[in-house]
Amino acid sequence: MDELARLLLLLALAGVAVTLLGSVVIWHMDEGRRVRRALRNVLKGVPEAVVVARGRGKGAGFSFTSGLAAVAWDSGAWCLVYRIYELVGVEIIVDGEVVARAFRGEPRKALDHLASEASRVTLRLIFDDPNHADFELDLWMAGDELKRKPSSPAEAIQEANGWLARAEAILRRPNAPRTPQPVVAVAAPPPPPPSPAAPPWGPEPDDFDDDEPPFDEDDDQPLADDPERR
Repeated sequence: MDELARLLLLLALAGVAVTLLGSVVIWHMDEGRRVRRALRNVLKGVPEAVVVARGRGKGAGFSFTSGLAAVAWDSGAWCLVYRIYELVGVEIIVDGEVVARAFRGEPRKALDHLASEASRVTLRLIFDDPNHADFELDLWMAGDELKRKPSSPAEAIQEANGWLARAEAILRRPNAPRTPQPVVAVAAPPPPPPSPAAPPWGPEPDDFDDDEPPFDEDDDQPLADDPERR
């Protein structure tokens, strides 16, 4: 009996240990935590604002301390990092229609009402980047009622609207000053030396060779070599 009791106790302890280990792994591998860890790594600190599209493996975050913004997908396996002043606009799209928006230098289009029924709620971030100009997070899609939180379109729209307010506070800030490029002074090349001008009266007498005999213009032969012309 003592050995049987000891065996049962060991089995119970092993079961508790496996359960605790599995719980820790599930907690660590949670989609939202993985996205937040990835954003924290690329933003070089804890982000002040984070939004996660659960079930889609996407998220976005802002860090006012480091002055960076980042988006993540594939549960944080891939990230893109922007300067925070590169954010130029945010839109809330419900069933393909923009219901609220905020853009830099434009008046904000406020959200009029929370839709109780919708098949898709999307938060769209627009950045000043020609290669990756926008990033969409589907906070709600048809069929999400029993799968994830938010559990209704109204909650998803409310969450997106709160993030729109945070983004608007960023958009109101002036852009970061651009560092002027240093101007390098380039010395002008020296002017070429002036070419000597020919004298107006023709060549100097020294230009002729005194040892050469004069030529006849008719046969181009030296007069000294022709005995008949001496």
